[in-house]
Amino acid sequence: MGKEARARVLADNEAKAIGTNIRVSPRKLNLVAQAIRGKSAEAALNELTFSRKRIAGQVKKVLQSAIANAENNHDLDVDDLFVKDASVGKNMVLKRFHARARGRGARIEKPFAQVTIVVEERREKAPAKKAAPKGKSGGKSAAPKSENRKPAAKKAPAKKSASPEAARENA
Repeated sequence: MGKEARARVLADNEAKAIGTNIRVSPRKLNLVAQAIRGKSAEAALNELTFSRKRIAGQVKKVLQSAIANAENNHDLDVDDLFVKDASVGKNMVLKRFHARARGRGARIEKPFAQVTIVVEERREKAPAKKAAPKGKSGGKSAAPKSENRKPAAKKAPAKKSASPEAARENA
């Protein structure tokens, strides 16, 4: 008997992956997620591969998981995938104690975050060819090519250095 399958939350051309318990603050993780939003999957992987941020490696794993989910579970074309959404959220916070002067204590919070990456299959439209307006000359512009060019900029004459003889005469 068992339960009925849940209805799919995402569209048919989307897949997602979630990375939880990532040991970094959500603010820092959002900087990395912001760098890949809206990019193609290939460009996002390159961005994360060469990022100098420590956490970029774990975000890259989540993105690779989302791409694998799209390919294997939903039969989407990997070459047409784009990062539709990369959202960051809070997770648990470890609270630690740090001894301070005069018997006091200070609280240290070690935050964890999670990232959800949704990839979407989008077909890139081929650029439409623009038809050239045809005039009397059968598609070519009426003006000769020499008239379309901009005149070359004139250089200022170089200053001549005074010769030693001319300097003696002026003195």
